[in-house]
Amino acid sequence: MGSLHDQDLLQKPLLQSEETAPPPLPPPPLTLLSDQSSDNHKEVSDELEMALSNADLPFWQRIQPAIWIELKLLRQLAAPAVFVYMVNYVLSMSTRIFSGHLGNLDLAAASLGNSGIQSFAYGLMLGMGSAVETLCGQAYGIKKYHMLGIYLQRSTILLTATGFLVTLIYAFSKPILILLGESTEIASMAAIYVYGLIPQIFAYAVNFPIQKFLQAQSIINPSAYISAATLVIHLVLSWVVIFKLGLGLLGASLTLSFSWWVIVISQVLYIVLSDKCKYTWSGFSVQAFSGLPGFFKLSIASAVMLCLETWYYQVMVLIAGLLENPEVALDSLSICMTISGFVIMISFGFNAAASVRVSNELGAGHPKSAAFSVVIVNIVSFITSAVSATLVMVFRHVISYAFTEGEAVANAVSDLCPLLAITLLLNGIQPVLSGVAVGCGWQAFVAYVNVGCYYMIGVPLGVLFGFYFKMEAKGLWGGMIGGTIMQTIILIWVTFRTNWTKEVEEATKRLDKWDDKKEPVLVPILSDVSEGMEPAFVN
Repeated sequence: MGSLHDQDLLQKPLLQSEETAPPPLPPPPLTLLSDQSSDNHKEVSDELEMALSNADLPFWQRIQPAIWIELKLLRQLAAPAVFVYMVNYVLSMSTRIFSGHLGNLDLAAASLGNSGIQSFAYGLMLGMGSAVETLCGQAYGIKKYHMLGIYLQRSTILLTATGFLVTLIYAFSKPILILLGESTEIASMAAIYVYGLIPQIFAYAVNFPIQKFLQAQSIINPSAYISAATLVIHLVLSWVVIFKLGLGLLGASLTLSFSWWVIVISQVLYIVLSDKCKYTWSGFSVQAFSGLPGFFKLSIASAVMLCLETWYYQVMVLIAGLLENPEVALDSLSICMTISGFVIMISFGFNAAASVRVSNELGAGHPKSAAFSVVIVNIVSFITSAVSATLVMVFRHVISYAFTEGEAVANAVSDLCPLLAITLLLNGIQPVLSGVAVGCGWQAFVAYVNVGCYYMIGVPLGVLFGFYFKMEAKGLWGGMIGGTIMQTIILIWVTFRTNWTKEVEEATKRLDKWDDKKEPVLVPILSDVSEGMEPAFVN
């Protein structure tokens, strides 16, 4: 069972120092005994909730220490998460840069392959993996540690099976792109690029569940080190394969797939060998095959939500291929989307931090902490995006030369930079609110919002301005920004109106539904024991 000292350790806030620590709170009368106290294993702290709930202090005196506590937690989560997302994105971006130096047509083909085909797999796999983010985050908060490994395995099984279906889309990418109206020349070269990305599909299937599994436990630094080392390997290999061996587009995409598998294998080894995961990963289990149909429904809801977001601006790139001068339009938009995608990785890092913070706090029964985290993460993310938007406007005339040497493309990119800056500002809020939605398990609701705002308003507006009013790429992008603005306003309103105490109850119900109903360890109510009474046991 465990000692009294062990139970005191489990109740002690992580951020509280030895010198200022108040006397430990008595153990709650209803609890499961946890023997997971370890130097490498962290629990969700009560310190923020206690600071926010201290009615003896005025509001502003409660807020000031709460801000510092949240910023410290946010720094520990968001900084390495931002780094991981940015490095992983640089893997793809560097591949496109290498392709662009082969020629403008190669850049257009690589961009179309990424935007038209590869982003489909990325959005689908990342979306389905977000089911793990909700369940693992809340399970970790409520201390159902054994379930994290089960959720990881279930998600990996489902994503791998989905990967075989996605492979068919990759295999028939050329006729699909031609059917969508792309030119035969660009579609043919894009298909060659896409064929080399087929192994990447199955790397996604393993990576995204692992990523969410580790993030739920606030284990992010190892992924950052792995991604940094892989990026160095990728850049050297890409240069050798593309320019020295002359393998062109196919070599570029095969190298990208190889680099993703390096990341996956390294993370698997970390989970198996590290002491930090010894309570959440206990090896492969047949329990992972139970409840797959229900888990698949939850994964699909997550996938629909994130896919609709991920595909939105990729649809714009596809539609741009139908404009009068498709090569310049594709090149300029793809460069802007590449820059936007790089900067949005910062917001995705805050998205991950928001999801982990909210799900952990809801699982731990801390409604005030969950709500406070939402506010702080959004403020920090928006400030960061505002700085990025400013830099884009300052360097608008030269920013495209990192991708291609064409003057026509450089002028087109410069003309689109004001829209890019607006997009970056919106991306400072919207992805973070999506992270909050994932942490709360609102994926199905947000999916409906995305359908209405993005595809019933944004896309038609973009097509209207781009083609009917002859505003070309500028009109296309401007109209679609309207859909993003509407979606952001709705998410802000819903988040503002949220009853966080009710969300705590919903988190408990959700975990009870997806738990494997293992027989819990029975714990005596300690107050009865101390009073000499016969202990009552609870489960």
